[in-house]
Amino acid sequence: MKSLKSVTRRRRPVKAALRGLLAVAATVMVAFALPGAAHADTTVNSNSTGTNNGYFYSFWSQDSGQASMTLGSGGQYSTTWNNVTNFVAGKGWNPGTTSPVTYSGTWNCNGNCYLSLYGWTTNPLIEYYIVDNYGNYNPSSGATKLGSVNSDGSTYDLYRTQRVNQPSIEGTATFYQYWAIRQAKRTGGTISVANFFNAWAQAGLNLGTPNYEILATEGYGSSGSSNITVGSGGGSTGGTTTGGTTGGNNGGTTGGTTGGTTGGTTGGNNGGTTGGSTGGTGGGGCSAAFTNSSDWGSGFTGAVNVKNNGSSAINGWTVKLTFPGNQKITSLWSGSYTQSGNTVTVTNASYNGNLGGGASTSFGFNADYSGSNGAPTVSCTTS
Repeated sequence: MKSLKSVTRRRRPVKAALRGLLAVAATVMVAFALPGAAHADTTVNSNSTGTNNGYFYSFWSQDSGQASMTLGSGGQYSTTWNNVTNFVAGKGWNPGTTSPVTYSGTWNCNGNCYLSLYGWTTNPLIEYYIVDNYGNYNPSSGATKLGSVNSDGSTYDLYRTQRVNQPSIEGTATFYQYWAIRQAKRTGGTISVANFFNAWAQAGLNLGTPNYEILATEGYGSSGSSNITVGSGGGSTGGTTTGGTTGGNNGGTTGGTTGGTTGGTTGGNNGGTTGGSTGGTGGGGCSAAFTNSSDWGSGFTGAVNVKNNGSSAINGWTVKLTFPGNQKITSLWSGSYTQSGNTVTVTNASYNGNLGGGASTSFGFNADYSGSNGAPTVSCTTS
């Protein structure tokens, strides 16, 4: 899918008057002398991936010449497309994480288009969409609803579809697509990524090792334009999940918000509708907080938010959860774990151990239990 990208440089008109030549020459000399002189944006119109101004970008189009993306400063990009069969383009990160994503801008669609946080995982190979806006076609049409999650001011409906012998990051392959589609469309805001990963897992849709993740503009048999700026946000809060009518697991409305920290040492707590949450204690520069995202009587889905409380980056973390009963973890994502009795030790995955000052990440898990299901005590240390 990779190919060379073309570069277009902006030009300024040249003054014809003789008396302006010296001024123009002086201006050029100053521009070359200044270390912060502006550089031209880069326009991409052939399939490619790479980095630009500190962000990963991806551009893929099924039709050459019918779509383009211009890469601006920071996380900004713009696109135009005209009667394109299919194209996807955007800026983000490689690898992706469960950290919240913020974005703003404009998005104009004439036909079938999506504006979404879009990414891939491997082992298993999964293509996922958190769709904030779409055109005249809902991409879930014909799919079975697996549930829903309330996050970032709206309800998102959850679906799974399958692609057979189609293009992927591993070449032509058969793979599943996971969908979360916002009911109240928008163009701009915060996407609390961990809420969706946890909701998919609750519905039995587990993701693999993150590959890239972009805030994407996609057009399918349509025309349009976009101008988007993407960035990373602050900490996320737990979402409220509702089971679907068919194909979903662990139905029922649950709630909870992630407990915060006070002074970097003592976790706060904010009770949820059903599950509630417990704050963790900070140690060695990090803190952790547990949320019971969903409980169905014999098992539950838990989420743990991990935060770097310091101003300097950390290169790894370890979280310990000590349960008050016989809870036993059956699966865990975005980390590695061992369990001895009622104590579970979780270490970061390869892609979420490096946290800048004040940054957060999260992991989730499913667990079985009998009797009561009290919240664990939680602690965090840096590696």
